[in-house]
Amino acid sequence: MTMISEANKAKARALTARLTLEEKIGMIHGAALFHTAPVERLGIPAMTFDDGPMGVRADTHDDDWAPLHNTRDSVTYLPSGSAVASTWNPALARLTGETLGQEARGRGKDVILGPSINIKRSPLCGRNFEYMSEDPLLTAVQGTAIIDGVQESDVAACPKHFAANNQETDRLDVDESIGERALREIYLPAFRAAVQQGGALTIMGAYNLVNGTQCCESEELLDRILRDEWGFDGLVVSDWSAVKNTEASAKVGLDVEMGVTPNFDDYYFARPLLEAVRDGRVSEADVDRKVEHVLAVMDALNMLGDARAERKAGSYATLAHAQAALDVARESIVLLKNSAGVLPLDEHGTKRLLIIGANADRIHSLGGGSAVIKAVHEISPLLGINGMLGGNVDITYAEGYWAPQVNQDDTWQEDSLENSAQDATAEAERTRRLRDEALALAREFAASGDPIIFIGGLNHDYDLEARDRTAMDLPYGQDALIDALLDIDPDAVLVFVAGSPVAMPWEPKASTIVWNWYNGMESGTALAETLFGRVEPSGHLPETFPMTLDDCPAHAIGTFGLEGHVDYTEGIYVGYRHYSTNDVPVRFCFGHGLTYTTFDYTDLRVREADGDLLVEFHVRNTGARPGKAVPQVYLGLEGTGEDRPRYELKGFTKVALEPGERRQVTVRMPRADALRYWSERMHGFCVAPAAAILVGESVGDLRLHAHIG
Repeated sequence: MTMISEANKAKARALTARLTLEEKIGMIHGAALFHTAPVERLGIPAMTFDDGPMGVRADTHDDDWAPLHNTRDSVTYLPSGSAVASTWNPALARLTGETLGQEARGRGKDVILGPSINIKRSPLCGRNFEYMSEDPLLTAVQGTAIIDGVQESDVAACPKHFAANNQETDRLDVDESIGERALREIYLPAFRAAVQQGGALTIMGAYNLVNGTQCCESEELLDRILRDEWGFDGLVVSDWSAVKNTEASAKVGLDVEMGVTPNFDDYYFARPLLEAVRDGRVSEADVDRKVEHVLAVMDALNMLGDARAERKAGSYATLAHAQAALDVARESIVLLKNSAGVLPLDEHGTKRLLIIGANADRIHSLGGGSAVIKAVHEISPLLGINGMLGGNVDITYAEGYWAPQVNQDDTWQEDSLENSAQDATAEAERTRRLRDEALALAREFAASGDPIIFIGGLNHDYDLEARDRTAMDLPYGQDALIDALLDIDPDAVLVFVAGSPVAMPWEPKASTIVWNWYNGMESGTALAETLFGRVEPSGHLPETFPMTLDDCPAHAIGTFGLEGHVDYTEGIYVGYRHYSTNDVPVRFCFGHGLTYTTFDYTDLRVREADGDLLVEFHVRNTGARPGKAVPQVYLGLEGTGEDRPRYELKGFTKVALEPGERRQVTVRMPRADALRYWSERMHGFCVAPAAAILVGESVGDLRLHAHIG
């Protein structure tokens, strides 16, 4: 784990003492859209940042967002944060980080702006595809693994957005009222893990306000919690254009201001800060602390002095990185439903195949906001299936519904500072024509018993930075098409490419549903392999798919998507904590994921050793195919004297088993962490005296029970 050492800090203090005030100011604000100013006389380079969590963003000019290169900045497009979380595999999360770090270093970057570790509070948040989970533990484990992998390459990871960036509507100014228990148990733990377990060298401050204070002005968040309580001694950078007040941000633990507009000398940490120091409104000691943080991170990354010769070089757009993207994608796909045993399809027995749906023939690297990627390649589902089956299967494709190929323009970043609304222009006639053509083909294929695959979902007109969705409904008239298709063939395979849950009113009629996420440059390859059984599905949902939006606690109890102010009235009852505790039916529960085999859980035993809880049990593959089980350990805390969720995820693992194989599995967790909770009575963390322990394949499929006290 990369850490800032006392030697790094000492060098930073010595260098800071040699800098002029003007040089210091140049080091703590953007001198370009993605880098600070160097101090050449002392050999101090610029600090170069870059998006993002799904791959290293294409280079732009220093002072405008137009592309700078043709081919030289094409990179590996990695699976989204939701997909990485869906693997429930920390080794693959670390592989994601290793790949991202190597590519960032290969592109000459110092800080990669990711992973995105905000909690998924509502299905409508436009950036949910970047985020990992509704659960803080799963987010912390996978996010920490990514950070650890990134920083192996002398690149700083920058977990974002600190804190509680949970909606895009009014994202620069929305004020979120959040109780301390919810902050401490739900919205802060992944950041705490990023600092204390992942050793993150940088953190990004969020746009929004929390309890009346801008995050980039918050003494509570940036000083008392992040630095004093958690011991963070790295660099805090603002989200781009998140700083609003020179003095307020200068006096707290925010170190670097970045922005999206080219008036760099007018940034709050530029000329206005210089004048504030000269006028005595801001102490130069406050500036020195910021510069020392920048320099300490630079030294930890081997950016200063003779250490530059030892800095790792990195690499990008390599075959090894494409393979890494494929490895992650393969384990992220979630088999939601397979009640008729339609999957896997018979690769050798299939002679004709009908594929319906615009997302079959679309790529997604070209949109999403700051997660946009200039990918070396991207395999669409249609290409992946055609490429795998070769000439032995006659594949017919019908678009089925109209949806654009999203191709983000160069001006979106500055436009994103304004609230935007979804373009509701109808393509009704075109949609009807495409639907009629697809259904006519479906009748023909169903009559002859040939398989039908529908591939739909969302795109980056809906999963998009700076805009929240307004409903969970599928766009482009897909529900009507799916409903009619299932009347023709109830065993049609339904595949969804998306970053957020969608309403599925037709789900009771469907036998086969697959969830694919935005799954990187090899997405279509992984999907084809999974549908035809070359790869066993092993993804599990990192979030709940509710029946309706009205069931979601952020909407039923709290508020979401409002301008000005939102209230997190649901408190800690986010996602499955709400649904399970209040017996609210869901479409697909947190942790759910099927395989092409089945698993049996037996022999639960809980013991303690060296302050840890060891949850031991046996898992046996009871089917005829190999598979990967994802045992999940939930605790129900008892004896706290306060209301608590019925179940909370406290540990998990992933284990590969051959047919008939039986293996003992141990999930180990520190007892103090497993029983830890924030007490509203004590206004601090306490340890519960007792707990129920439950083990199973999802929060809705808990098979083993024990108790500790």
